[in-house]
Amino acid sequence: MMKKGQTMLLLGVYGMEVVECGGVLAKNVEAGGTSYASIMLAGERMRPQATAAAEILGVKLGFTDFTSGEVEVVPEAKKKLIRVIREYKPDIIITQDPEHCFHDLDPDRRLAMILILESIALAARNYALEEMPGLDPHPIPTIYYMTPENPNCVVEVAGVWEKKEKAMDELKSQMEFSGKHYEQYYGNETMAKLVKGWNLLDNYYAKGREAHKEIDKSLHVYHGAGGHGRFALAEAYRREGKFHLENLMA
Repeated sequence: MMKKGQTMLLLGVYGMEVVECGGVLAKNVEAGGTSYASIMLAGERMRPQATAAAEILGVKLGFTDFTSGEVEVVPEAKKKLIRVIREYKPDIIITQDPEHCFHDLDPDRRLAMILILESIALAARNYALEEMPGLDPHPIPTIYYMTPENPNCVVEVAGVWEKKEKAMDELKSQMEFSGKHYEQYYGNETMAKLVKGWNLLDNYYAKGREAHKEIDKSLHVYHGAGGHGRFALAEAYRREGKFHLENLMA
């Protein structure tokens, strides 16, 4: 059962993470908590789309204005993220998986991962306090890694599945990118096997959106019913460190 009144913070690199983690973020809001998301890299087109998606999920969204291809682990970059952590004071931080980011060839992910973890650590210390008056150190929250290589927990999201789908509808630039990529990378013959009516779709948004519907549902089923789990549709996470339990849980 989800604890009421939790404050969750997603530290994302690109805007689509808001929807990828949308299940837990939306459920936290429905349980009376507050869900924030802070995105490092989001282009001019992506920002209003990610904002619209976040509103559907009940997530409060902000941007830290990093530049693609220029993410560095330097003091000024750390202070941007430290400020966010100290302002929001999260109980839980969700961010990208260190293992996954080294295999993923999206730009900036590897340096962003180091930067995020350094910032989480420094936000708990007496670092740069004079530059952030009124923002005290915030203890290191519980950390969960999204889309992990080796998950150790899953969260049921069937109850908020429609919200996730509606939120993904808003990410038009990402859907257009995906539609073009899937067509060029896999080819129309293969995509027609994956997406019913693929060859009748006449624009990249439609192709990307229909492809994501199939792929996203498959991923959530894989972590749910496909793995003989308790849940049919599930988001997968990996908690940093040990689970601390009063007793064994069923």
